[in-house]
Amino acid sequence: MTSVDRRAFLVGGVAGGAALALAGCSGTLPKVVAEPASFGKNATGTVQVWCRSATQAGLTSAVAGFNKANPELQVQLTPVPDAQYVTKLATAIRGGEPPDVVDIDDINSQLFIFREAFADLTDVVEDLDYFDAISPGHLRLLEYHDRYYGLPYLADNSQLFVNTELFERAGLDVEESTKDLSTLLDAAKAIRKLDDDVYGWSISGNAAGIIGFVTQPHVWATGVDMMTGEVGSQRANITGNEALERMLEFYRQLWKDGVLSKATYSDAGTTWGADFRAGKVGIFPTSYGATVPAATKAMRAKMQTVLIPSWDGQRSFFDGGDNMCIPNGAANPSGGWAFMQYANGLQQQQALPDGGYFPTRSDAATPEYRKRFPLAYGPLDAIEKGYAPRTLAYNLLNNQPSSPYFAMFREAVFGSGSAAAMRTAQSDYQRILDQVQA
Repeated sequence: MTSVDRRAFLVGGVAGGAALALAGCSGTLPKVVAEPASFGKNATGTVQVWCRSATQAGLTSAVAGFNKANPELQVQLTPVPDAQYVTKLATAIRGGEPPDVVDIDDINSQLFIFREAFADLTDVVEDLDYFDAISPGHLRLLEYHDRYYGLPYLADNSQLFVNTELFERAGLDVEESTKDLSTLLDAAKAIRKLDDDVYGWSISGNAAGIIGFVTQPHVWATGVDMMTGEVGSQRANITGNEALERMLEFYRQLWKDGVLSKATYSDAGTTWGADFRAGKVGIFPTSYGATVPAATKAMRAKMQTVLIPSWDGQRSFFDGGDNMCIPNGAANPSGGWAFMQYANGLQQQQALPDGGYFPTRSDAATPEYRKRFPLAYGPLDAIEKGYAPRTLAYNLLNNQPSSPYFAMFREAVFGSGSAAAMRTAQSDYQRILDQVQA
């Protein structure tokens, strides 16, 4: 996927009416029965696979390789624009003609699982010889009532990228200077003093999807979320959330101290990462795909990554990316599982950074992989620290320009401060959760 595709996805938000689009999308289609002894074995025919346009590049080579190796079982890949994906899939399921495999934004998995639209794949997933190496954060988004309804495929993780040359010029040690919010603030201020056109930190302050992607892990690292409770009965957890308040105050201080450029306020993410790749930013929370592929070889040599810290020194990262699921009523579910296993094979997983993504298997980080992708194994070494919220309302809460998380961040950082912003967000979060869970 190109950086433009990634920016369009994260900046524009997706599926604002996702929950409403799924009204009536229930478990009325024939259930898929997945038994390890036979499922995915000796399948023939065609496998219809839908993928997100934004992550199509992550699948193209896997499909080509599978089709070459399996002349009796051919995959037909259909990309669907991200903003239309949930609605089109819900329509196909309601119409009784779903694809065999859906490669879906992991954060949207629960929308369909909660409504019994995806096949229970627990037995075949747990039977995989690499099950213990699978990203627990992605698996969690596929879990409902202790059953698994899909298999993780690719990861899109947020991390802190640092410019080691600027750190050295400022006399800073990367690990010591990035261990919590206090040391990060001090480091960012020190880097800002190096030159008038050098900034300590960069963020797209007017891009809802990017803001959620890179700032929430500061909170999640402490073990708390902006919601509590199980899917279907979740409650807002904004007011009184110390980790959230400290994160907002941290960004407000970056802004007040001039560590962020004045362009931050209106930056909608259209040139996300260009300032860091140009060597003008010391610390940049971002994704691998938005930072590394477009950077020069010289700039990549100056980059180092660390996981995103909380105020109290714990670390996390956003477990974004795609999960693969099989809808109930699929015409060729066994063939679909055969392809899913192939796509999750070690060789295919280890090639994902070529398209801007990470594997979802920690055992992919072999010595050869580390040598080939020196900036793409941090989350694999700490795979248990990844997180993304399991909810029916993520896009409405975070990705839309009108979302309460985005409005809260903007008001807390650029406006009147965190107290009033958090009070407003508490009620707006709860209103949205009540609507989608009704």
